[in-house]
Amino acid sequence: MELFNSKIEKNIEILPLPIRVRPEKLQDFVGQLHLLGEKKPLRKIIESDRIPSMVFYGPPGCGKTALAMIIANMTKKKFVSLNAVTATTSDVRDVLKEARELLKLEGKGTILFLDEISHFNKLQQDALLKDVEEGTITLICATIHNPYFYINTPLLSRSLVFEFKPLSQEEIKKIIERALLDRRGLGNYKIKITQDAIEYICKKSQGDARKALNTLEFCVLTSEKEKDGYIVVNMDKTKEILDKYFIYDRKEDAHYDTISAFIKSMRGSDPDSALYYLAKMILSGEDPRFIARRMLIFASEDIGNADPRALILANACYQAIEVVGMPEARIILAQTVIYLSTAPKSNSAYIAIENAIKDIETEREEEVPNHLKGTGYKGAEKLGRGKGYKYPHDYQGHYVVQKYRESEKKFYFPQDIGYESKIKKFLEEIEKIKNESKENRNKTKNKESKGTT
Repeated sequence: MELFNSKIEKNIEILPLPIRVRPEKLQDFVGQLHLLGEKKPLRKIIESDRIPSMVFYGPPGCGKTALAMIIANMTKKKFVSLNAVTATTSDVRDVLKEARELLKLEGKGTILFLDEISHFNKLQQDALLKDVEEGTITLICATIHNPYFYINTPLLSRSLVFEFKPLSQEEIKKIIERALLDRRGLGNYKIKITQDAIEYICKKSQGDARKALNTLEFCVLTSEKEKDGYIVVNMDKTKEILDKYFIYDRKEDAHYDTISAFIKSMRGSDPDSALYYLAKMILSGEDPRFIARRMLIFASEDIGNADPRALILANACYQAIEVVGMPEARIILAQTVIYLSTAPKSNSAYIAIENAIKDIETEREEEVPNHLKGTGYKGAEKLGRGKGYKYPHDYQGHYVVQKYRESEKKFYFPQDIGYESKIKKFLEEIEKIKNESKENRNKTKNKESKGTT
């Protein structure tokens, strides 16, 4: 709540740089032109001060809270801020109570800005619903998590969702240059910073202005002063700090997005892209066993019998990284990724089991034919279990025509690729034998019918 209080100016020097240089006016906001450019919907909403309940969703440091601060400066409504990380249900109730009283006595509305709403559980989110629905408060939420997974559906359905994007390198550079000149920021310091250092900060911040500004401030505070009193920030100093950072957070959307891109790159037979995402996961400290498990699934789901060796190699990869460990395990992972990416692809096995499951879920379950039922118990023979079963190995080619299911519905449709083309050919031969057997049976029936006549 204090961040939106004018008293902040008194203690501004003790605050982190990203907070000190937050824009106060909409025209000073950098980025999110798809939402805040001229005549864009969110800009119109803010300028009209007809604020609906909204969700600001996007990665860290892209301006969600900064925009909320601008709304606080512009709106005629009361503006209250809570952070869901530290706020309690009691805090929320107090805000709602005050909002009701203010609306009743003065006819003035309240905007509640709730940062990191994903930290509120279902009950805490539900506590807001009635007042949002009745218009007692206008709720603005900010979250780095996908709101469709972390915000209750009733609350989400009453809000507009605006997705914020990571800032471009040019936008980060603009923010850094402003911070160097702004007296609230680093404008009171005598600083010499090289262009290559600025470019490196922009590049490594990965669209996160907060990270870029924190890095800049840390570089300034830990760099040496020259004889003329200037603080020098160069490439070596910047690399020393930034090379220890990496944007990937295994608990955030980046975790799911990266593994998704990894799988899709292998499925698309693009080993270079798959290796890129593998490297990203490795540098982020991702558990190599998690990566290997996904590769095991991929080997069956996307390659299957087009190359049965893929599953064997993926399993060997999983076992090998358990023995070897990092960092050498990265080589084993890379080898397997390249193999899986370049192997022939078939999802026939995946489709086959999905088809079979769907059939059982939607159709009447078929009874096991009597000749296939188990015979390993006393009394099975009396019940006729196993009677008439033909043992395939007793026949030429180790195959004999007999019914294994009453229905002849097919679930598996092999593709004409890799080893699966051999399976397809084999099953076609089997089908040919079945058809010949049917024809022979029909001929026999016809003869018997004529003889009877």
